[in-house]
Amino acid sequence: MEDEALADIADKLYAGALDDFVAVRAAAAKEVAGQDKGLAAAVRGLPKPSVAAWALNMLARHRPDVLDGLGELGARMRAAQESLDAPALRELGRERRTMLADAVDIARSVAGEQGRSISDAMASDVEETLRALTADEGAANAVGSGRLLKVLSADGVNDVDLEGAVALPGLLPAPSTPHVGAPRPAATRTAPKAAAPKAPAGEKRTTAERATEPKPTRPRLEAVRQTPRPASPPALERAKAALAEARAAEEEATRLAGDLQDQEEKTRAEIAELQQQTAELRTRLRAAEENLERSRKRLTATSAEAKQAARAADKASRTAVLAQERVLRLDAD
Repeated sequence: MEDEALADIADKLYAGALDDFVAVRAAAAKEVAGQDKGLAAAVRGLPKPSVAAWALNMLARHRPDVLDGLGELGARMRAAQESLDAPALRELGRERRTMLADAVDIARSVAGEQGRSISDAMASDVEETLRALTADEGAANAVGSGRLLKVLSADGVNDVDLEGAVALPGLLPAPSTPHVGAPRPAATRTAPKAAAPKAPAGEKRTTAERATEPKPTRPRLEAVRQTPRPASPPALERAKAALAEARAAEEEATRLAGDLQDQEEKTRAEIAELQQQTAELRTRLRAAEENLERSRKRLTATSAEAKQAARAADKASRTAVLAQERVLRLDAD
């Protein structure tokens, strides 16, 4: 019952705003301290997540479909690794890049809606953790719990290190299947143990007799917490799976590099053409500027000549008027 109460409190705590985490945690511990001091201590011990982990918790709670899609993709990638299917890994690698980019954009949007912006560095941590989710089912369970405390990383060979990565790790579901290449345990039948003989009343039991007594059954939650993780795959099988994925990534990188080189050559050709057009336009511009300067000079000269001609015409007009007046005076005499 205490575990259920702690889980309820943790779910509410990790679903809230990051800036309010410490205050909300203190208030929750104070609220239960009167009834259960142990529970209050457990609440006070819940760690505050990093900013990137908080953003992933918000993604898990507000857009679980994004994590479901990545988890399904991860299952297909692990199956392709197990069968060393390089073409499938290459195609799935392209699909993962697209899905990761979309998931990071959604995570930034969700975090913004919850009042916190995510920097580029934090976005890289979010992407790295989501990549680990696709590589390891245990990592997928940790991210999907919504109680992530720190970012995760996968090297493609070893299991993702989940030590201290999630609050209340005992409540995480165990991975349903072993990792790629891991040997599957064979079914075994255990012969029933003979009941230990009871010691006579009042007689002390020996150490051997006490050792043969059946141990009390552990509570279900305790048993889940003690369930060992599946055995890691043999080093050779893990190396083969990593090699297949690396080769698929190499082929994809080579193809991408070729496409980029083609694009580079095309862009260089476009730049050369534009430079030639620019040179031609500059030549035409210089010629136009020279024509403009000559036209301005002609305009200045023409304007001066026009003014001089206007003055001459005005003088001639006055001379004609005076001559006409003299003719009229002479006719009158």
